[in-house]
Amino acid sequence: TLMVPPLLLAGTPGWLLRPILKGRGVARTGRVLTRPLVASAIFNVAFAAWHLPVLYDWAMREHSLHIVQHLMFLATGLLLWWPVLSPLPELPPLSSPAQMLYLFLVGIPMVLVAALITLSDEVLYSFYGEGPRQWGLTPLADQRVGGVIMWVPGTLVFMIAITIVFFRWVALEADRDESPASMSARTEEADGNS
Repeated sequence: TLMVPPLLLAGTPGWLLRPILKGRGVARTGRVLTRPLVASAIFNVAFAAWHLPVLYDWAMREHSLHIVQHLMFLATGLLLWWPVLSPLPELPPLSSPAQMLYLFLVGIPMVLVAALITLSDEVLYSFYGEGPRQWGLTPLADQRVGGVIMWVPGTLVFMIAITIVFFRWVALEADRDESPASMSARTEEADGNS
C-alpha cells in the first residue's frame, strides 16, 4: 500500500492508461473513485476492515482469501495515491499544497489502526497466538512489534512523500520565477525604477 502503488503510478505513462478511459462509464467512474475523499475513504475502510481480528485471522487461514486481501490493498493503494501521482490529465492530481494536506490526513487512520494493535493489552489475532514462537517473542510482543512497524515506517512514508511534494513545488515555483516572461517583467520594472 505504501511502496508498490506509488511506484507503479509514478512509472506508468498516461498514454498506457488512456485507452482504458474509453470504456463505457470508465472515465466517469474513475473521476468519482479518484476524488481525494472517496479514494482515501475506500483505502482506509479496506485497510481497517482487513485488520479486524475476524477478517485478519480468516485471511491467514485461507490462502486464497489472503491473496484477495493483498489484491485489495494494492487496488485501494492505487486509489489512495492517485490524487498525488495521477499520470492522466483527465483524472488530474491535486495541487501541490493540497497534495501535502491530503498526504498528512490520509495517514491518520493508518496510525490509529497501528496504535490500537501496538497498545493492545491482549493478543488480537488468534492465528499468531497459536503459531510457533520466533526470536523468543511472546505473541503479544510480536503483535506490538508488528504494530510499531506499521506505525513508524508508515508515517515516515507519508512524511517523505510530503517532503518530495514540497521540494517539487518549490522547484516549480522557482522555475516560474525564472521564466522569460517573469524575467522580462522584472527587467521592465527595473527600467521603470531607474
